[in-house]
Formats: sequence, C-alpha cells, structure tokens
Amino acid sequence: MVSFAAPLALLGLIGLPLIYWLLRVTPPRPREIFFPPTKILRELKPDEETPSKTPWWLMALRLALAAALIVAMAGPVWAPSGVVASSAPTLIVIDDGWPAAPTWDRRIEGAASIIDSAARAGAPVAVALTSETQAPAPSDGPRAMEKLLSARPKPFLPERKAIGEQTLAFARAHPSARIVWISDGVAQGGAGDFVRALKDSGAGGVEVYVEVRALRALAAPANDAAALSVDVLRVGDEASATVDALDAKGQTIGRAAVDFGGARRVRAKIELPVELRNEVSHMRVAGENSAGAVALLDARSKVKRVALVGGESADQAQPLLSPVYYLDKALAPFAQIRTARPGVVEPVQALLAERPNILALADVGLPPGETFDAVSRFVEEGGALVRFAGPRLANADDELLPVRLRRNGRVLGGAMSWEEPKSLAEFDAASPFFGLPASKDVTVQRQVLAEPDPGLAGKIWARLSDGTPLVTAERRGKGLIVLFHVNADASWSNLPISGLFVEMLKRISAMAGESAPSGERSDVVADQSALAPMRLLDGFGALGAPGPTAQSIPPGFEGPASAEHPPGLYGAGEAFVAVQTLRPGDEISAFDFAGAGLTASVLRIGGQLDLRGPLLVFALAAFIADALIAMALAGKLRLRPFGAAAAALLGLLCVTAMIDETRAETPKPAAASQRDKDAALTTRLAYVLSGDQHVDETSRLGLEALTQALNARTSFSPGNPVGVDPAKDDLAFYPMLYWPIVASAPQPSARTAAKVAAYMKQGGTVVFDTRDALSQRVGGASTPETQWLRDLTKGLDIPPLEVTPRDHVITKTFYLLDGFVGRYANGETWVEALPPEAKDQAARPVRATDSVSAIIITSNDLAAAWAHDKRGQPLFPLTPGGARQREFALRGGINLVMYTLTGNYKSDQVHVRDLLERLGQ
Repeated sequence: MVSFAAPLALLGLIGLPLIYWLLRVTPPRPREIFFPPTKILRELKPDEETPSKTPWWLMALRLALAAALIVAMAGPVWAPSGVVASSAPTLIVIDDGWPAAPTWDRRIEGAASIIDSAARAGAPVAVALTSETQAPAPSDGPRAMEKLLSARPKPFLPERKAIGEQTLAFARAHPSARIVWISDGVAQGGAGDFVRALKDSGAGGVEVYVEVRALRALAAPANDAAALSVDVLRVGDEASATVDALDAKGQTIGRAAVDFGGARRVRAKIELPVELRNEVSHMRVAGENSAGAVALLDARSKVKRVALVGGESADQAQPLLSPVYYLDKALAPFAQIRTARPGVVEPVQALLAERPNILALADVGLPPGETFDAVSRFVEEGGALVRFAGPRLANADDELLPVRLRRNGRVLGGAMSWEEPKSLAEFDAASPFFGLPASKDVTVQRQVLAEPDPGLAGKIWARLSDGTPLVTAERRGKGLIVLFHVNADASWSNLPISGLFVEMLKRISAMAGESAPSGERSDVVADQSALAPMRLLDGFGALGAPGPTAQSIPPGFEGPASAEHPPGLYGAGEAFVAVQTLRPGDEISAFDFAGAGLTASVLRIGGQLDLRGPLLVFALAAFIADALIAMALAGKLRLRPFGAAAAALLGLLCVTAMIDETRAETPKPAAASQRDKDAALTTRLAYVLSGDQHVDETSRLGLEALTQALNARTSFSPGNPVGVDPAKDDLAFYPMLYWPIVASAPQPSARTAAKVAAYMKQGGTVVFDTRDALSQRVGGASTPETQWLRDLTKGLDIPPLEVTPRDHVITKTFYLLDGFVGRYANGETWVEALPPEAKDQAARPVRATDSVSAIIITSNDLAAAWAHDKRGQPLFPLTPGGARQREFALRGGINLVMYTLTGNYKSDQVHVRDLLERLGQ
C-alpha cells in the first residue's frame, strides 16, 4: 500500500508559503538584501542607515547551490562497483566454463556494469568468451550487451590458449586498449598461459575480477558390488558437501555427507540395495548448480548379478584352484556373485531362479533337457551366457555356443606338439575389447578350435597371433552368448590370472542386458559403431537435448569433454554410454593471481548512478530555502499565511488518512507459503496428520512406497508425499488425501468439516481408512474407528455409498483387479454409488467431475501394506500374508491414484462386451 500523505505534506509545506509570498509580498525596504530600484532609493529618507552584510551561512548555502548546478552540468556518475568509465577500447574476457555456472548471474551483472560505463564514455566494447574461437570485434554498447545476455556457461572447461591469442591481436590493433578479465578463479584450462598473454599484450590497462565462492565437483563415479561411490573435489574453504543419488525422474534415492577435513578430494559412499543402486542415473552435489557437480551413470555402471557354475565334480574340486574361484576373484570388484548351495541337484536351474544378469559356465555341458531349455529361455529373454572351454565342453554336442567346435582342441607347447604357446593379437576396432592392451605376456597352451563356418570372422572378439579365435560371441534373441576358447583357470592359459581378464569380463558385464539395435547383423560387432549424442548436460548441470555442435563419440571414448563431445549420454535405448565432465584423474585448484603478478579484485555488483538528478534537486531545494531565508530576514514571513497553510495541510492529511484507511480495510489475499508453491508445481500425494506419531509415520512411509511404485511403473511422477492438517493447510493442491482414522483423535471442527466437504465438491478424493478389518463383526457393534468416521461424516454432505462392484472403473484404471486389499484382505471398500442412467446426475450432493467418487472408505490398512524401509523390506506383516497380497495392495494403490487423476476415461472399456454384441446385431 502506497501512502500519499508524506509527499503531499511536503508539497504543502514548501509550496503554499511560497505561493502566498509571491501574491502578497510588499515592496522591499532598503535594508533588505534584495536591491530595490534606484528611483525608490533616492526618494527614501531613512532616519538611520546600517550597512547590509550577508551572513556567512547564507553565503555558504548560495555557494553550494552554484556548485551543485556547475557539477550537475558536467554529468557526474557514481560507480559503487568500482568500475570507472574509460574512453579506451574495452575488451571483456569472460570465463564461461562450468566453474563459472554457480555465479553466472553475478558475472553477467558485473560485465553489464562495465559495458554501461564504456558506452557512457563513448568507447567501443568487445565481449569474448573463453570457449569461442573467433576474434572479438568491437561494437557499441547495445550490441555488446546483446551478446553478453545471450551467453551461457559451457558444461566443459575451455582451454584459454585461443582466447589468449585473440587478446594479443586485439591489444596490437588497439594499443591503448583496456582489457577486463572476469575469471572463474580455476587454474585448470591454461590460466597461466592466458596471464602471460595478458602481460605480453602491452594493453593500456588490465583488470581482473573474480567471484569469491567455494566450488565443489564430482569425478570417478562407480557402482561396484559394495556401494555407490564418487570422488568429491573442492576449491575454497567449504568444509563439507552432500551428495545425492537420483533416478532418471529426479527422485532422490540415497544421500551421503562428506567432511573434507584438510583434504581437497574425498570419496563419498552411498550404501543401498543393489536394486536401488541400479536405478540411480546420476549423482549431484546438493546446492551446486554446475555440470562439474554432476556425475552420470550409464549401462556400464549397473551392478550385474553373475551366477557361477563349475563342471568339476565334488571329489575333484579344489576350491582355491577351481575355475569358479578364478571367476569369483575377477568378477567380485564390479558384480554380485551367486553360487549354488552344496548338494543342489540342478545348480543351473537353482541359480536362474535368482534372476541373474549373467550366467557363467566353466566347462559345463548343456545336453538337451530341462536345464538346456531353462538356459535357452534365459538367453532369449536378454540374459548373457558366458562359457569357458574345458575337457567336457571340447567333446560335447552343445547348441548354446556361438560357433561349432572341433573335438578335442589343440595343445600348444606340449611334449607331443611342435608349436610354441601363442600370444594375443591386437584387438580389432569392431571388438568390444578394442582399446585394451593385448599383453604379450598372456599366452595360451591349449584351446578349443572353431569350425571355419561362414560368418566366423564376424563373431570373433579376440584372437591369437596365428588368427585362431580366443573369444567368440553371438546374439541369440535379446541375449548374448560369449565363449572363451580356454578354461577359466590357469591350466590352459595364464589369461585368467592377468589383469586383462578382469577388464574383458568387465566389458562383457557392461553389455549384459543390452538389446541389439534394430536391423543389426547376427554377429555382435555392429554395436561397436560411433555413438550419437542422446541427452547432454548444460553448464548448470541439467540434462537436455543435444545442441547443433555435438558430435558422435567413437567406441571407447574416455574424454575429455569438449565442445564437440559435451558431457552427457551417448547411444540409444538402454545401451548408452556416459561422458563425464571430469575424468577420474582430473583435479581442480584455485589459480594464484598474486604469484602470477596480477591483482584480482572481488567482483562487486552495483549499477551506476547518474548524479545529475540528485544535484538538480538539491539546487532547487537550496533556491527555495534561500528565498524563505530572505523573507525571514526582511520580516515578511507572517503567521497568518502559515496558519492558512497549516490548516490546508491538516485537511489534506485528514483526506489522505481516510483514503489510506479505506484501502487498509480492503482484504488482501494471504501470500502462498513455500510449501503450497512446491505443491502447485509438483503433484504430490498427501495424508492427513492424525496426531498419532506411529500412524503418521506409517502413512508417510506407505505413500512414499506408493510414490516410488508410481514412478517406476507409470508415466506419472509425483513428488514426495506430505502430511497435511485440514484445519490449517490448503487442500486444493492435492488430488487425493489418505485419511487414517484414529479413534482417540479429537473430531475436526465444523469449519474444518466444511472445508473438507468443499474439497470433495471441487474434485478432490478422500480415502478414509478405518484400519479395523480384523475387529469388525457382521451384525456386531461398530468399532471405535467406524464410530469416529460416522461422527465426522455427519457434518459432510455424503452421497449414497456402495461396496465397490467388480465392474467399477476403479478396478480397471491401470491393473485389472477384483478388489482392494491392504494389510488385511477381509475388509470391504466403499465408493459413491453410481446412479441409474436416467437419473439426473446433477442433483448428486458430492459429485466430482469425470464421475470420480469423492469419497472412498476402506478398513484394510492400505498404508501399512505399502510401507517398506530404505532397503525395500516390508515393515508390517500381512493377514493372511504373502508377497502376492503385498503386490496386489500396491496395485490397488496405483489404481486409486490413476482413478483419482484420470476419472472415467476407461469407463467405456467396461462396456466393450455390450458394444460388440450390439455391433453384431
């Protein structure tokens, strides 16, 4: 509210006496400081003459008035940011890498102040970004400002070599140039070379500005068998950091806090179940908006379950020398190992029941039968079968192999062989192992050979120096079959005890679960083409569509990120690869400006103030004050005009006060709280706070589990659920309220009940859960919870209810269900009774749009059935129990939410049978 009382009072105080004096003032006397006409002076005959003398303070006022006018005509400007105007050509160099992103707005404001000062002085201005390659061209202020405002931080760290050369060229073309460098303060990216270029430029003036702020970044993310981990780096004095693990929909799955202590780099670990860790798509430093603060996870980062089965018999097995032991040690750093329990009759089938990603068979034959069929289904559905040769496999007839094998194989370097052990050949560019060093120390003494069938060359991933295959592979359905032509222990080759073996298995593990691209050949080498950009990071760390300059990356690309290959995700479908902003060995450190011989000033933001206006106002006020003082010295200031002015001023103040009071009586809408703003921007499920801490915690955990299920199974991505108090909170932001009934809670007030009724009439749905299914008796007395709900609904305009019919649309909104179960399965679910077709539906008392029931009542304790802990383990036992009941409870919750959000859009599907019968007539 703006009050006009003070401005009008000031105007009346100054203006009314001045107007009165101009109209009523009498001619001055000789003693006045104003000089009267000469004729009048001659005719006057004063009795006494006294020399006139101007007081010193009045003289000072008049001198200040004259000085204000003179200075105002010069156009003075006050620059609180320390940026002064210069008529020399100005080059503004702005670091636009990801370290500048957290303070980007302040950098733009600081650069805008410099452009304003240069434009005010009539100097040409050029704006250059460190990521640019073209030479900066001087222009006028508006064009430079346009380029500045269109700039955005880049998701990589540009090298300053090119901008250093451009700065030298600009300084040579403009010897008196003024160069301003707005630095990100990071030494990486060639800061030292750029400083040397500034010194060699010989420019008229070099100014350096930095934004003092701690910087944190992430590098080397890993999702191994133990935990999710990432390196946290810092620049500055920030003592701690919080790292969030988020899924593809932006929901926080895990969090870890790290304390740097005296270190500049620490490792953060987030311990979660494998299922949850595999849902993590990226990690981010909380409160840090830059690409460097984001670490991406791709298909290679998923922890795979690997089932290991060896072919040796129990009496021949030596645990520390068996092939399974070698495989266990090689796979353990990046996979979860599963082995069959001793004594299991069918170890392969038992392990497949645990749904592994990879099945590794060490010298195990698969004759036709149930085990063969189970492994075939496993591969066809997307599993990876990795097989290792041995005496059994070399003489077996097996169709689950990528190639046909010769019997018995060959022995190299033995007593009966003329051939020497063979070493590895270099990996082909089309092989998934391309880029790995083919160590000459790895030798093979025995192998099984492949028949030279057509297409064999396209199936070879690794070969020996004589060209014979060492590793072959083939896609089968959605899955993959890989064969090592040597055993998994050291009896045939020293490959299993080399570091190369671990890297080869790691790359095979990364491919497990990938679907073959459409139209690819029967072999696997078609995957190894360049990967096109899919979703890329911007400078602020947000994933988005690729820009026009982004190019595909070659296989095995490890960085660094650049303008051609920005950090982000490359590939298609689920077979994508992440390019990180920082490579595992990268460091970030602050640049030492003092050691480089430069003085860096803190970037201070503040617009320039034109002082002409304030000086002219002061001159006007001084002139009015001079006139009033002159009247006072002449004795012309009388009380009567001041009394009239005071009366007029008093009346004006009264009128203004009445206007202000009228405005104050007008009610203003209450400002929305931050919680309401968040709820308006992100749809959330809500539960009513009952006052019972245990019940409220169960409701929260249950709705969190339901939210996670909605995120995982549907296209709806709600935010975290919130607890609401119907008496205080605005319910309009929440489409569905879960209300657990607690008999000991006080009844809501009549005003609260009316608020809930209005919520239901305006389209909201309330799910009342009495949680008393086990206590209810047919024909018996009402339970305390049921009686509490009846007392509440007395104040609500409730429509007739009915037990949910089996053909109700709520049973078909997402899953096809027969009913709604929770912790208990014997309770009934009540919804608003559907009226006959001919009945006027507008007369219904609480009839929400789209035929959605505004009230749903159950007694099965839904939230307790949904709730689970951070590890995904259920918190409450079910009655009668079982995983199937818990799954159906979760499906029922999804149906409830979908029914609330979508209404009766599936109601026509209920009548499909009748429609088909009518069409058949």
